Amino acid sequence: MATQMDSSKNGGIVFFRTTKLDRLASFYTDRVGCALWLDQGACKIFRHGNMLFGFCRADEADMQGVITFFYPSRKQVDSMYERFSSIAREEPKMNDRFNIYHFYAEDPEGRLIEFQYFDHPLNPY
Repeated sequence: MATQMDSSKNGGIVFFRTTKLDRLASFYTDRVGCALWLDQGACKIFRHGNMLFGFCRADEADMQGVITFFYPSRKQVDSMYERFSSIAREEPKMNDRFNIYHFYAEDPEGRLIEFQYFDHPLNPY
């Protein structure tokens, strides 16, 4: 018989190796507005809404993938662009294929980050 799991205790974290842990910690908390969810010394886990992601000190950095932060309005994406225009790859724009409004930037280690708004109704999470 399968056991029922308490969904309030389920979750997930995506981890990346980094060579710049302290610099990333400052960037993601002070500039992006994430909360430091758990500090394990050599690993730091951040929270942004319902997303948990972490960085662990290593000799090489993981650079694959994109960390995407989404917001409930285009205005908030524009506000993030104003904050990150110096490291943005381009101005925010509509992506008709995915019906999103977004822009890309890079974190202090060169990792790709995205700020976006879904321009359609979403199911609550």
